[in-house]
Amino acid sequence: MGAPNRDEMEGKFDQAKGSVKQGLGKLTGDEEMRSKGASDKLKGDVKEGFGGAKRKIGDALEDMGDAINR
Repeated sequence: MGAPNRDEMEGKFDQAKGSVKQGLGKLTGDEEMRSKGASDKLKGDVKEGFGGAKRKIGDALEDMGDAINR
């Protein structure tokens, strides 16, 4: 399994940022902030998933290349 790629790392960051915004929104009663946090978390989930799929495809292609070169 390869190392996390840029999309996966950015996705994790967006998830964390969203969690903080959601928490602050709940704490302060700011529904808009809470909603923006939920949106950021969802964006992070999608970006991380896309990055993971991209990494898995790259790993599979690399494995195929290794098998062909044997």
